[in-house]
Amino acid sequence: MNLKQNILTALFLAIGFILRQIIPGAIGGMKFDVFLSFIFISLLVNRSFKNALLTALLGGILTAMTTTFPGGQLPNMIDKLVTCIVIFFLIKIGIKFQFNQIFIGFIAFVGTLISGSVFLLSALFIVGLPAPFIALFLAIVLPTSIANVGITLVVYNTVKSAMRISGIKFV
Repeated sequence: MNLKQNILTALFLAIGFILRQIIPGAIGGMKFDVFLSFIFISLLVNRSFKNALLTALLGGILTAMTTTFPGGQLPNMIDKLVTCIVIFFLIKIGIKFQFNQIFIGFIAFVGTLISGSVFLLSALFIVGLPAPFIALFLAIVLPTSIANVGITLVVYNTVKSAMRISGIKFV
């Protein structure tokens, strides 16, 4: 992994961190996690396993720092690690789709569902949930999954165009 790719990953995570910082907590302190869109874009642009681990580690730390969920620091770290590894392998399997818009939307939707489910399950076992699992899933995770599809598609297409114009190659 070279410096240019690391800087690009750090830039995506910084943008996601800023957006996450301004989004208020909702039901039970859970946030709509638009940060995930930037994690998915980082994984799509730089498809190395080292980048997936770096993104998971930094993403987990940054989301743990900004969580409004009581005791949500460790569940954030767990969910980012699981999500990044699963999405990394989904991207490797899906390379034959050549990253068309449907595949990018699929990655965003499924990745957000995985992240939200892992977060809720780990929070349930570690600190407990302030509301029923299904209520938090339906009120936060599902709408965020749908929103992240649109956010990921818009930002990914913008990044892809900018990288093409500037001559930066996708890995």
